[in-house]
Amino acid sequence: MFTGIIETRARVVDVVEEPPGVRLVIEAPAIAVEAKLGESIALNGCCLTVVSIAGSKLSFQAGPETLVRTNLGKLTVDACVNLEQSLKVGDRLGGHFVTGHVDGLGSLASREDDGEWSTFWFNVPEELARHMVAKGSVAIDGVSLTLVEVTENRFSVALIPHTLDVTTLGELAPGDPVNLETDLLAKFVQKQMG
Repeated sequence: MFTGIIETRARVVDVVEEPPGVRLVIEAPAIAVEAKLGESIALNGCCLTVVSIAGSKLSFQAGPETLVRTNLGKLTVDACVNLEQSLKVGDRLGGHFVTGHVDGLGSLASREDDGEWSTFWFNVPEELARHMVAKGSVAIDGVSLTLVEVTENRFSVALIPHTLDVTTLGELAPGDPVNLETDLLAKFVQKQMG
């Protein structure tokens, strides 16, 4: 379980083909110091297992399902990713409950910059938009955000300068794919409503 509060932005240093999947090697000195083999870490909001640690480098394996359903299959060397370690009992929950199980891909439709602040509009599949409501929560590439407006296939979020600076969201351009995880409670409510 995660919160969507990104701990660090890290760089991909290698993408190794391991058919049918890949091994992603990430340079993450801020997290590698305390990382443990086998623990879960969210990369762009996708929960992956640490399979090796070499100094400040962490390696993760991503299988075919992950590569198809997330933007991790599009990562290349020197790409940046958002990282968050899993919650420990007693940790503060600063964002919202994020499972690290990406629901699907969206894409940046437009970005309206106003000085150092921005409003982003994302295209989203209708089945995911059903889990969204204005003032509700969404995780975009692992970042916990509040929904501003929601339509049947688009939504907007307002981003403060800090979020734009410390996550990969500030680097997004229209058309870029993003991992989306809708609110866990909304999914349960929709399931019960049938």
